[in-house]
Amino acid sequence: MTRPPSRRRRTPRTVAAALGTLTLSTLLIATVTGCSIGPTHPVHAGPPASGIQQPGTEAHFARLYFAGPTGIRAVSRPTDRPLSPQQALDLLLEGPTPAERQRGLISQVPPMAGQLTATATDGAVDVSVPQKVSTGDLGVTAVSQIACTAAHADIRGNKPPTQIDIRIHEGPIRPQTPWTVRCGPNGDVTPVTG
Repeated sequence: MTRPPSRRRRTPRTVAAALGTLTLSTLLIATVTGCSIGPTHPVHAGPPASGIQQPGTEAHFARLYFAGPTGIRAVSRPTDRPLSPQQALDLLLEGPTPAERQRGLISQVPPMAGQLTATATDGAVDVSVPQKVSTGDLGVTAVSQIACTAAHADIRGNKPPTQIDIRIHEGPIRPQTPWTVRCGPNGDVTPVTG
């Protein structure tokens, strides 16, 4: 005679134990599979790291000035060599990068590629601008951007940027008498008198 298969009664205790084992197993599997351990083979992750100077190399930066929500702000851009005032102003005319624009930086310098020129001498820079400040063509913020960017470029004479004379020649005709400003420590310009 064969016995019918016995049916085990499921009591609340056996159900709870079974669920506890199932829950523990599920949690263990989720933990092991979700631990963020990636594959062990090489994975392409983009270009090599940058921003750290290699030993034996010299870092160069161009200091450009833009207008921000709270006034004139300086930004440093890496360059492969020190920039002359003309090269720095050419870079300024390109405007802020997308990352700089996200920080709220803009340029008040109007487009004047090829017309904004800078010539450096010992401790001074002659800057020719095609617009006039007196007529409002070129605003004070734009003058600050231009003067401070030129003052922080590579200039002979070993003067600090706040002591560099920036001689502004206004208008399309250069023989006019220039007016001189200096870049202050906060990116604002002050007239040089005397």
